[in-house]
Amino acid sequence: MTWKPALAETTSSGMRTVFLGNAGWSVPILKALADSNHPIELVATRVPRPARRGSRLTPTPVAEAASALKLPLSELETVKSGPGFDALAAAHPDVLVVVAYGEILPQSVLELPEVAPVNVHFSLLPELRGAAPVQRALMEGLAATGVTTIRMDAGMDTGPILLQAEEAILPEDDAGSLGARLAAVGGRLLVDTLDRLEAGTLGERAQDDARATYAPKLRPEDRIIRWDRDPQAIVNQVRALSPDPGAVTTFRGKNLKVLRATWRHLHGPLGTTFVSGTLRIVS
Repeated sequence: MTWKPALAETTSSGMRTVFLGNAGWSVPILKALADSNHPIELVATRVPRPARRGSRLTPTPVAEAASALKLPLSELETVKSGPGFDALAAAHPDVLVVVAYGEILPQSVLELPEVAPVNVHFSLLPELRGAAPVQRALMEGLAATGVTTIRMDAGMDTGPILLQAEEAILPEDDAGSLGARLAAVGGRLLVDTLDRLEAGTLGERAQDDARATYAPKLRPEDRIIRWDRDPQAIVNQVRALSPDPGAVTTFRGKNLKVLRATWRHLHGPLGTTFVSGTLRIVS
């Protein structure tokens, strides 16, 4: 399918957008959108929640960025119904942009934009569908990943692909460095996607479900290092969980976060390996 220009008047003025996001990796994409010719009518993010320490209510990184950029902002419990849904509808968006928002959107929300609901996902879909594609790519020891824009449907990251950009995973990457790089790529890819949607020059292609892999949300047990595993798997686990929340082990009765690790063979019995790393005590 090739898109037709949504509205004749959008050709010179850009498309009206509503942005949904929460996480820090959403911020570079929001900033790229703010620097484009596509006006942001509303930024929607979740309400402030207690921080890990001190239980102080803390706004999302997206809320802080939107305030700094002086963008219209709504902090909402949900956009599925009620005031959140009404706020999206009142913005009359041409495009709904969703980046690391963490809520499965119903069809009623996906039908609000005049042109399309567009998701920016940090993988080369259909690989690594789900909540933790950056971390799972590192855990699995992949050599490359990327960013995909899709026209959202009611499934989990199953909509037709609009654009993709591949990104190599460097040996020194952890989740922090890789995620930051993918966020920068995602900002450029989103603006390119919207520009082409506006011009009516963007095609789409269905995902091949037979090639789908999954990146489920991290669980507490994913953090625990099992030292009987293959050493490269341990290194990949540490990379995937650094800098936050961190892989965890115990040493002399203390809980430790492991933030960086390497491995090498030692002289000794066949198969002996040594994993070294940078440790931080968990208080």
